[in-house]
Amino acid sequence: MVLYDTQQHRSHAFLYGRDPGVDCGLYASWALWLLGYPDQALKRNNEALTLAQELSHPFSLASILACAGVLHTFRREGQATREQAEAAMALSTEQGFPHWLALGTILQGWALAEQGEEGTAQIRQGMAAWRTTGAELARPYFLALVAEACAKGGQAEEGLSALAEALATVHKTGERFYEAELSRLQGELLLVQSTPQTAEAETCFHQALDIARRQQAKSLELRAALSLSRLWQQQGKREDAHQLLAPIYGWFTEGFDTLDLQEARALLQALGGGTGRSSSPPASCSGGIAPARAT
Repeated sequence: MVLYDTQQHRSHAFLYGRDPGVDCGLYASWALWLLGYPDQALKRNNEALTLAQELSHPFSLASILACAGVLHTFRREGQATREQAEAAMALSTEQGFPHWLALGTILQGWALAEQGEEGTAQIRQGMAAWRTTGAELARPYFLALVAEACAKGGQAEEGLSALAEALATVHKTGERFYEAELSRLQGELLLVQSTPQTAEAETCFHQALDIARRQQAKSLELRAALSLSRLWQQQGKREDAHQLLAPIYGWFTEGFDTLDLQEARALLQALGGGTGRSSSPPASCSGGIAPARAT
């Protein structure tokens, strides 16, 4: 990103198919979210989107529109995901980009499920189109979206089947960026079966925590801690739940308007003992983007 110069490198999009500045921005945004910087991730994403619009290179623009939708799924923003997905689908249909049309279809399906509509079939339709292009990348992530949609629709068994396929794909391909979330979702679905499997679900949550910590994926660690803390709260282990969740919530310095952090704060307040924070984000988080600290 430091080496990229718009004037010097803008021709690369036409030589190689995609603009490297846009690509650096979109992948940086995903990495920043995973590392625990939701606001910096969104800022980087928006910068890449602005660059793509200035370049007037349709394929790069389609890529960032679709990949911005991925970031919004991370942030659990259904409407924003839907808007980006539909913009990517419209441009991809106009320009003939089946790859980004497929991703937009997947993301739109997830957004529909988030908004209370049926989305599972559309996610699978997009996945089939994605594979038709020859792409295998991100299949575990897509299957996680299927599992989330199934959870919304009360289809625990179908969701667990999707996760079993996702975990098998992880072990086959080595694509592990969403591995912690796969284990966490597995635990959540085990709890909503007709016969809840509490012990097995707790094991999944611990696995998710271990993976996220090993990868320094703070956002996924927070989610895993939330799931395990909720389970412990139901079991009467309120102090254990608070001791697990409070340190990871306290680590964050931004993103307090995102659902994950809002839910963590609410759970900590319900558990008692407070959150160690005021009701508003620290002043340093609202006046621009702080440089990422080492994790």
